Amino acid sequence: MVAALSASGDIEVVGEAAHGGQAVARAAELAPDVVLIDIHMPQVPGADAIRQIRRALPATEVLVLTAGDDGSDLYEALAAGANGYLLKEAGVDEVAQAVRALAGHQAVIARSMTTKLVDEFRSLARRAGQRDDGRGPGLTDREMQVLRLVAQSRTNREIAVALTISENTVKNHVRNILEKLHLHSRMEAVTYGWRRHLLDPPEQG
Repeated sequence: MVAALSASGDIEVVGEAAHGGQAVARAAELAPDVVLIDIHMPQVPGADAIRQIRRALPATEVLVLTAGDDGSDLYEALAAGANGYLLKEAGVDEVAQAVRALAGHQAVIARSMTTKLVDEFRSLARRAGQRDDGRGPGLTDREMQVLRLVAQSRTNREIAVALTISENTVKNHVRNILEKLHLHSRMEAVTYGWRRHLLDPPEQG
């Protein structure tokens, strides 16, 4: 996989790690745009490694590449701050495309995991019992509009066009949303929105 990604032409593999602790250390040392990591790793569990990487490097995106297709693994990865989740059965082209998407700050989830994602959030909703009031803590109406469009995987430019505002204004709204919710990524904000029933869950398909 490493050689194949390097051969793609526009992706440079700057380092490798054998376990979670080394992944955190290498990420801190190299500050890559995207980190590929398994949710199941020796020494430091993948979710803990993801949290440490996101805290140390907020601008670094995290793509989970794992053999596990369990819905709880997917939720754990997203809750820890991962921006993407693919299974190891994915081809090199799919992984390369996901890396490019994450480098552009777009979330990526394996299509085969969509139903499990919906099921997991429905389970969380049942356990939560009580619905939110429809607004995140301190979010303005405009910020909620932006969050809903982010959940539709719209780019900043597409959101700007949809709301007739500048792209810089969209970036400011996204930054404010993350700060108010104490989150680190667009994917975390969308996950929060689903969990709190601020957003409609993704459609199954």
